[in-house]
Amino acid sequence: MTPMTTEGENTTTTAPPAGSARRALVGRLSWGLADQAASSISNFAVGVYVARSLGPTAFGVFSLAWVTYGVVLNVSRGLATDPLVVRFSGVPDVSWRGAVARSSGTALGVGAALGAACLAVGLALGGSVGPAFTCLGVVLPALLLQDAWRYSFFAAGTGKKAFVNDVVWGVALIPAMVVAAHVGSVAAFVLAWGGSAAVAAAYGCLQSGIRPRMGGARGWLREQRDLGYRYLVENVSLSGASQLRAYGLGAIVGVRAVGAVRGAELLMGPFLAVLMGLSLVTVPEAARVLRQAPRRLGPFCFRLGGGQAAAALLWGGALLLVPDRLGVLVLGDVWHSASQLIVPITFGVAGAGLGTGAAAGLRALGAARRSLRCQLFASACYVGGGLGGAVVAGTVGSAWGVAAATVGSSAVWWLQLRSALREHHQNTLREVRTP
Repeated sequence: MTPMTTEGENTTTTAPPAGSARRALVGRLSWGLADQAASSISNFAVGVYVARSLGPTAFGVFSLAWVTYGVVLNVSRGLATDPLVVRFSGVPDVSWRGAVARSSGTALGVGAALGAACLAVGLALGGSVGPAFTCLGVVLPALLLQDAWRYSFFAAGTGKKAFVNDVVWGVALIPAMVVAAHVGSVAAFVLAWGGSAAVAAAYGCLQSGIRPRMGGARGWLREQRDLGYRYLVENVSLSGASQLRAYGLGAIVGVRAVGAVRGAELLMGPFLAVLMGLSLVTVPEAARVLRQAPRRLGPFCFRLGGGQAAAALLWGGALLLVPDRLGVLVLGDVWHSASQLIVPITFGVAGAGLGTGAAAGLRALGAARRSLRCQLFASACYVGGGLGGAVVAGTVGSAWGVAAATVGSSAVWWLQLRSALREHHQNTLREVRTP
């Protein structure tokens, strides 16, 4: 059943002229791509710099901290920014500002709470891994707040501000990385990465003119609980599966294997920049399509997912032509193990790209139960395929297991979107017929 309309939620309106709507869409997508390009270039630079500076084993430790950050980030998005994007995209400025103050406050609160947990875990672990987690706990609030500003700006249709914010982060990252390289430890690189994010997070407050209200977090969670908690479980199952696979791969094959997988993901970085850049705007755009022309939502999602899958295959094919000497120049010693994973990771990313088209449609429809079921299924397949493949054939087997799981799961996403679209159409007809 389609959830009841709440304040700021999208409802059907008259579609604007096709030409102006198309130009507006292209403009918003362009800023989404530009923003993610800035973000991904920074992430790629950090990954390459750490890989070359610290070597495969230390890079594996850094990758464990990175994967853990991904889990916490998805907790924040599920509770704070995903409901914001679904319900407050294209709404009046007064409504948007009030929602952003509470949403960003929720993100900051999540960062503080889970940062404290990471800090405690890091102190308890000690050894080579503990300091990385301790430093991650210190910088988590800034990392999550910066991400919240990006989604807030895209919900308002002002992607240019998100792009500028990520550029500020990238500029601040340069001297921070130089200092970290002089120190020469994983902990120093984690602090440099998170400390530069704090600069961008503070700048986001100036850009928006909004101060995060941590005191409004409880009210925000209560108001958005029909979406927020389902999106929380959905997001955490996604990133949690990645974390379990990374930890399991490290236990089965070794920490160097985790670094190899991360290295291969870095090679897919330019395409992932496109994929993630589109993800910033696909849900708001799908929500706009649903509001203006509901029958166009299915074709819109199909073009979106199919285009991403095709682009992933093209990029992966190009990577196979990269000479070894260039790969070593970029990734150092990590290249030799990462290059063996290009083909399976390409198929995995293509499957993910295909599925994101359907996922955007389910989010726009507010079909949180359906998207949750899809994500739980996909996550279980991801962990099972990744760890089962590792037992059978090591790092390469793990990559192929994940690829098979991702491609298979995308079919489930599309079946659920088809059912949700049919249900939405039937509900709309009933509402029209009801006097």
